Amino acid sequence: MKKPSTHKHSRRQPTKRFTGPTALAALAGVAAAAVVLSVAELIGAFFTARATPLIALGSTFIDFTPPWMKDFAIATFGTNDKTALFAGMAVTVLLLACVLGVVAYRKWALGVAGVLLMGAVIVASVVTRASVKPVDAIPSLIGTAAGLIVLRLLITRLWRMSEWPDTAADVAAKEPERPATTRRAFFAATGLTAAASAIAATGGRLLSAARSNVAQARESLRLPAPATAAPAVPAGVQSKVPGVTPWLTPNKDFYRIDTALSVPEINARDWELRVHGLVEQEVRLTFQDLLDAKLIESHVSLTCVSNPVGGYLAGNAKWLGMPIREVLKMARPKDGADMVLSTSIDGFSASTPIEVLQDDRDAMLAIGMNGEPLPLEHGYPVRMVVPGLYGFVSATKWVVDLEVTRFADSKAYWTQRGWSERGPIKTMARVEVPKSFAKVPAGRVAIGGTAWAQTRGITKVEVQIDNGPWTAATLSDEASLITWRQWSYDWDATPGPHYIKTRATDGTGELQTDKRADPVPDGASGWQSVMVTVE
Repeated sequence: MKKPSTHKHSRRQPTKRFTGPTALAALAGVAAAAVVLSVAELIGAFFTARATPLIALGSTFIDFTPPWMKDFAIATFGTNDKTALFAGMAVTVLLLACVLGVVAYRKWALGVAGVLLMGAVIVASVVTRASVKPVDAIPSLIGTAAGLIVLRLLITRLWRMSEWPDTAADVAAKEPERPATTRRAFFAATGLTAAASAIAATGGRLLSAARSNVAQARESLRLPAPATAAPAVPAGVQSKVPGVTPWLTPNKDFYRIDTALSVPEINARDWELRVHGLVEQEVRLTFQDLLDAKLIESHVSLTCVSNPVGGYLAGNAKWLGMPIREVLKMARPKDGADMVLSTSIDGFSASTPIEVLQDDRDAMLAIGMNGEPLPLEHGYPVRMVVPGLYGFVSATKWVVDLEVTRFADSKAYWTQRGWSERGPIKTMARVEVPKSFAKVPAGRVAIGGTAWAQTRGITKVEVQIDNGPWTAATLSDEASLITWRQWSYDWDATPGPHYIKTRATDGTGELQTDKRADPVPDGASGWQSVMVTVE
């Protein structure tokens, strides 16, 4: 009786002799996913940066992130929160790609359905981005199609491998009906796919950089002199304690917390601000209009609402810009308007009380930061700077729209997610030297830090060692009520573990509250306590 050959097994069901198909199918899925992303990256170089899958997916994830998760990410990773997000997305994509590869190997129709579903999610994420047109979905569509083709080619090789006899005796007994595909050939095809994907992704990024001249335009921009220069900074604003944060924060060290995964690149000559809503006259301003305006210059400290007690999501810079009150004068807000909804080109929005933008605190449309044009990541070409309010209700970067409205009628980005409508900055003092858990020698120990209560100023900072009495620290000179103020304290330290606690009093005489509160919904509060060991 003739022994039946093994090659008649279904190509979708590997024989027992073919080992490792699941792992190889997962690898095929990863290679296909790499093709999807790299092809979309390459083609996306000719579209908006927000049209690439990873940027669109990441931005969508941020939009649906609950406040507690956002707060956890910032508390854990600080200004590296976006890097952590990309790492998490990479792991997620890798796992999904592995699953789809295995599903496609075992049941091709289900694999195709899974790939198309992922493609639909990517396209939906792209087209729902702010300032993105339907045509910007093309890179994702082409990338998905390319990935599906590659997945089919690699899975087909695996199906053929499952029918190829393993032993010399089998080969002599019966020749397979289809050409053989070896593991080596499969790995070669996968390797070529990976290499091509890397080249495509790199080429896409290089092409995007070559097509964009925003960075070069920013470098060549020369800012005009302000009509009103910033007041001279007193000589004694910096704490005398070595290691305390510089009073003026360098641009490169200024904290960055926003919802933009890809820094928007806006050509200044194409930028336009629309002022509309409950106004007598709609106003449109160009960047040249700002350059020609009577600009003001001011030192202003900014603070992120996600800053924990004693945290470092705060900075102080010299800003140059046009007063927003002058812009609103042109538009002439109608009676009943109590809020301005500012919107970024990436879709972020902030709700700012209109009276704050009309008073004498010098809220501005900033174009300069520390004597140079705004860095791209800090809002180039134009952002808002509003003293006294947390950034989530005031400091809109890449701003392109101001709608005069009412709190009852409109909700801002974070207000829709459970944060407060108004965000006045709370009084806060922090210990910067020595660091928590530091070991210091016994004897005279210098303690120093920074305190802020923008628009109210700081009149006192006190230090407590363990449970001892509160003692006034030495305040550095005050530059203005809208900048932070530094302090220092000499401590006669004795051996052993000790706790250093600090608190501040603002210009109205109100003592910083000791009531602990999380950043959600309107900023953290409480007294910072630092533990050190004296040796």
